Amino acid sequence: MRALAALLPLTALYAAGAAAATPPSRPAFIAVVIDDLGNSREEGRRVVALPGPVACSILPHTIDGPQIADWAAKAGKEVLLHLPMESVGEKPLGTGGITLEMTEGEIRATVADDIASIPHLVGMNNHEGSLITQHPGDMAWILQVLHSAGSYFYIDSFTSPDSVAYQIAREQQVPAARRNVFLDDVNTEDAVREQWKRLLAIARKHGFALAIGHPRPMTLKVLEAELPQLETEGVTLVAPSKIVELQEQNPLPDTESLSPEAATDAVIRH
Repeated sequence: MRALAALLPLTALYAAGAAAATPPSRPAFIAVVIDDLGNSREEGRRVVALPGPVACSILPHTIDGPQIADWAAKAGKEVLLHLPMESVGEKPLGTGGITLEMTEGEIRATVADDIASIPHLVGMNNHEGSLITQHPGDMAWILQVLHSAGSYFYIDSFTSPDSVAYQIAREQQVPAARRNVFLDDVNTEDAVREQWKRLLAIARKHGFALAIGHPRPMTLKVLEAELPQLETEGVTLVAPSKIVELQEQNPLPDTESLSPEAATDAVIRH
């Protein structure tokens, strides 16, 4: 018994040493982009008030777009242009939209005008776009204008599994990333919470992940509750530009999303 008792402290020491030698898990980063801003100051204020670097993606030529961009920039949040692009479902796009019937000159002029309509921009992502993002030529014209306008990045909202936007952005030397999770394709609190859990799981698995959501009451309610808890989850909220940087270092294969889960979100609902 005395021999066994003598071994117990050594066993405890060994276990403690093994635990100390276990390398910490790698960092996990997420970014969140809130789309469709610009038509409501109330929505804009609530998004800007979210903790941390949640990005604001603003539709061009919207009545409150410049004001929301000002608020976001002052709050240290990145501002993106939410460029309307034609979808397979032919949903109305509003002012500044890109359609398949437009000429190269019309596309270039429209994109340049859209960029000029929103201050403080650091990047762009597509609004709708399940049709346009499948066309390499149109995407090349769009991204060439973005590249020539400044040091902007592009986020492929990935509204179609056939999107080539991410690949074309890289070909045009525009830093780029691809969306992994839509938070609110289903507009219920339970559904948003499940998507939030998926976002964290993807980030832990791959090191980083990017979500897109909208300024809907359920989405904002979940974000207001969950963002302050991230530190306890071992996940860090970063600006989208950080995810772009990480995807630049770890490029996605041309035909795959960052994770198998992400492709299941690509059902055309945007």
